[in-house]
Amino acid sequence: MPDRQRPPSKRIPATSRPEPRPEQALRRQLHAHGLRFALGQRDLPGRPDIVLPRRRAVVFVHGCFWHGHGCALDRAAATFKAGAWARKIAVNQAQFDRDRSALRSDGWLVETVWECQIDDRKVIDRLAARLLRR
Repeated sequence: MPDRQRPPSKRIPATSRPEPRPEQALRRQLHAHGLRFALGQRDLPGRPDIVLPRRRAVVFVHGCFWHGHGCALDRAAATFKAGAWARKIAVNQAQFDRDRSALRSDGWLVETVWECQIDDRKVIDRLAARLLRR
């Protein structure tokens, strides 16, 4: 029996994008360092994962495979359709280079944290120190 009490938009539950674990972990660590940030700012090139408007800085959290990092996580890459994956990763890298250049030309500090670095406390501490100095 249809729900006639509520309009159709209320019957369909809102779906949200699940937050990736690396992004959650990085946000927790940056917050613990006293940094405050914004999420979901789609008006910036590349749609950065973390935006620190007061410090005019953005942080991208990159998956090692999807962005071709070259670490152990990336080396476990798919062997099925390897040529297609290589082209896709090259496109991702070229797009990120364009986005990073656009952000820098607008005066933003652009930082990148790789998926394999999320659990490395020293890397995150150095990142937080750079952001706090800004």
